[in-house]
Amino acid sequence: MRKALYILGDLEDSDILWLSRHGSVRGLAPGEVLIEAGRAIGELFFVTDGTLAVTSPAGAHVADLALGDVVGEMSFVEKALPSATVTARDHVRVLAVPRAAILAEFAADSGFAARFYRALAVFLSDRLRSLSTPAGGQTELDEGLLDTLSEAGDRFVRLIALLEGREH
Repeated sequence: MRKALYILGDLEDSDILWLSRHGSVRGLAPGEVLIEAGRAIGELFFVTDGTLAVTSPAGAHVADLALGDVVGEMSFVEKALPSATVTARDHVRVLAVPRAAILAEFAADSGFAARFYRALAVFLSDRLRSLSTPAGGQTELDEGLLDTLSEAGDRFVRLIALLEGREH
């Protein structure tokens, strides 16, 4: 979940509300494919429940994604076809936000675009750092970053609550 918290930590509450209003919740059954390597996707996904498995085209397990993780961000940034397949390990729910809607909002609100792309840059930087850091990429976090991640976690919980209709 730490990765998604980086993204949500740089967004304002209004940005998160926008994502929840323009996205739709999609459920997946165990074994159902969310993203297929080499096949275009039109959405960016936020995992709200369950676990997804990421596999290479050769079938090698690459990673597991769970609550709070972002899926499809590489294709979103690169405008390229996905290089891996993402499949539900169990019952999964994702918030699917259409790429076209996000790009339209970027054109209408340059502040949102700047915050969103900065958040994605920090997220991707953290992923790269974790690949080059011993012991699975676990690094100590300073107090300021811990506070930011905690606030982002609270926002993510509010986003899920909005999606589930517990908050209006």
